[in-house]
Amino acid sequence: MKPVEYIDRKSGERITESVMGDGALRFAYETLLGRTLWPILFGSGAVSRLMGLYYDSSVSRRSIPSLASIPGCRADEAEKTPAEYKSFNEFFTRRLKPGARPLGDGVTSPADGRLMLYLNASANMPFPLKGATRSLAEVFGESAAELAGRRFDIAVVRLAPVDYHRFHFPCDCSTPTQARYAPGRYHSVNPIALVRRPDIYAENERQITACEAVFGRFWMVDVGAFGVGTIVQTCSGDTHKKGEEKGYFKFGGSTVILVFEAGAVKFDNDLVRNSSAGLETRVLCGEHIACAD
Repeated sequence: MKPVEYIDRKSGERITESVMGDGALRFAYETLLGRTLWPILFGSGAVSRLMGLYYDSSVSRRSIPSLASIPGCRADEAEKTPAEYKSFNEFFTRRLKPGARPLGDGVTSPADGRLMLYLNASANMPFPLKGATRSLAEVFGESAAELAGRRFDIAVVRLAPVDYHRFHFPCDCSTPTQARYAPGRYHSVNPIALVRRPDIYAENERQITACEAVFGRFWMVDVGAFGVGTIVQTCSGDTHKKGEEKGYFKFGGSTVILVFEAGAVKFDNDLVRNSSAGLETRVLCGEHIACAD
C-alpha cells in the first residue's frame, strides 16, 4: 500500500500520514489470520466495549503521554494539562481552551480532520471513499427513501486518533427529529482499513441527523469505528447555533459526513481542487469550508 498523503491547509504542504497502530492494523487487514478474526474484532461491539471500559479506567492514564507526544495532537490546546485527566478517554474527548478554534464565516468544518469532497452524486451512485463502492443510499440505510431523485454534495471529514474528537454544527440550523441510530460493525477508518475494506462508511455504526438551514435540508452522519464504543450526542433542543457542540467520539478514529443538496452551498476552491486530485485536506473545526449565499 502506498503512503497516504493529504494537504495541510494552513501550510499548503503535502503531508504523509502516520497511522497509529500501523503494525496491528496491517495484521488485521492484510493477513489471512487477521481477516479470519474479523467476526470477533469487528462483527460486534464486544471488543470496542471492552476497550472502552479500559480507556475509561484510571489505569489507562499511563497511555496519555504517548498520544499527547504524537505530532498533530496539540495537547497544549486542551483546557487542562495531560496530567490532570483521570483516564485516557477523558483526555481523548478533551475540550479545548476558549478561542482555540475560531469560528469562520459561512459553513464551517464540523471537526478537526482530513476533508474530501464528492460533488453532484446521486443517492444510488457509488462514490469513491478511498476506493469504496457503496452509495449514499446504503450509508443512510432505512432512511434512504428521503434521498430519492436528487443529487448531493458530500463532505467527508475523517478524524485520526490525534485529533480533537468533539464535533459541532457547521451552521445555524434546527433538528426536527433526533439522530437516527443505524447499528453496524466497528471497522477502523484509518487509511489501511479504508483501502482493504472500502465499504466501511456503509457498514459501521452510524447516527444520522437531519438538519434544516436557510439553504435547505442537510444531514450530518456521525460514523463510529473500531475502539469507539460510544458516539455521544451532547446537544439538546431543536435549534442550534453554528459552532455549538453536537457530540463526541470516544477512543478510535471516526468520521463526520456532511450531505448537502447539490449546489446548496459553494465549497472553497482549494478543497474542490485537492479533492479533484484525490487528496484530502487537513482542516480544523470551525474553519470556513463553504459559502451558503
